[in-house]
Amino acid sequence: MATILLGITGSIAAYKAADLTGGLRKLGHEVHVIMTRDATEFIAPLTLQVLSRHPVTTDLYDEKASWHPGHIQLADSADLLVVAPATANILAKLACGLADDALSAIALACQAPLLLAPAMNGKMWTHPATRENVRRLRERGAEFIGPEEEGMLACGYEGPGRLWPVDGILGRIGELLAGR
Repeated sequence: MATILLGITGSIAAYKAADLTGGLRKLGHEVHVIMTRDATEFIAPLTLQVLSRHPVTTDLYDEKASWHPGHIQLADSADLLVVAPATANILAKLACGLADDALSAIALACQAPLLLAPAMNGKMWTHPATRENVRRLRERGAEFIGPEEEGMLACGYEGPGRLWPVDGILGRIGELLAGR
């Protein structure tokens, strides 16, 4: 099967990454999780380590296993990079080519296809800056799934911004991998 890098960012929807990780493993994929510091406020790295059966990358500077930079090894090994949930912050970083944390550095070095599953407040999703970042990422070949157009958001608003259902993300991953 495939080697999938799963990036998780600081959204309340980060807890759904446990189901996504478990679902990918059940399908036989190798899953390596990369979390932003903000993501660790919503779900513990240990949970994802147990589900993925690999150490979780949370910091670029915690690479002591070999002389070869671990983040480059991860980027080189990937068949697919999935970021779910993808916040407005990571979309902006990826659109601008910033690499100031483990996830953005790995994404910049990764040559594998990129699937982004946004999750954020609807006003953030519809903001012109976010729309421009999405446009730039799509032009570079990034795939998007979601967000859902309607629903109750964690902030109390109703509207766009909810993470696409995990089963739908798993299905899209399957489609992308089948087409490689």
